[in-house]
Amino acid sequence: MSFFDFNTADQQQSFDLIPKGTLARVRMSIKPGGFDDPSQGWTGGWATQSHDTGAVYLACEGVVMEGPFARRKVWWNIGLYSAKGPTWGNMGRTFIRAALNSARNVHPADNSPQAQAARRISGFADLDGLEFAARIDIEKDGRGEDRNTIKAAIEPDHKDYALVMGVAPKGNMGGGQSSAPAAVAAPGYSPAPAARPASSSVPSGKPAWAQ
Repeated sequence: MSFFDFNTADQQQSFDLIPKGTLARVRMSIKPGGFDDPSQGWTGGWATQSHDTGAVYLACEGVVMEGPFARRKVWWNIGLYSAKGPTWGNMGRTFIRAALNSARNVHPADNSPQAQAARRISGFADLDGLEFAARIDIEKDGRGEDRNTIKAAIEPDHKDYALVMGVAPKGNMGGGQSSAPAAVAAPGYSPAPAARPASSSVPSGKPAWAQ
């Protein structure tokens, strides 16, 4: 095939924003920023520190896996530390908890030993390649232009979780209060393999177009 025959090239994708509130299954990857703080357990160079504010965060990219917006990418940051106070870091911890619940099909009110184990990771490398249900949002970028972002993960107590993830959500097994209806339990969570270094290759099972 001649390089100059472009009939076989992929068609150009639309650059229109994904509508605000769209629910989608996304695969998250982290762009290593080279920042470590061993006192916090932040090793492997996964975190990024802002040169302007000193804030520390995970620079994330999400690829939509299915549906009308498949292959589209969304970028956002997960807060880890800010000199202004604990709010930024607490918001990041809340997001990670929700993303783990979503990826590992754990009801947010489930406090069983199995659920608690599913919310633990050995390091940020465990989040690289995580697939979860997300709500796509819209925000202003540094130039004042609209862009897509992700601010919330959709957990198993959400009415559309099963549709987005293609799995029956587990019921609340931890005794907490939730309006989520009971459902057939999905296969139990299995701990993730050992953490990979930041320089590892693309996780296995990732579609070629998502690399």
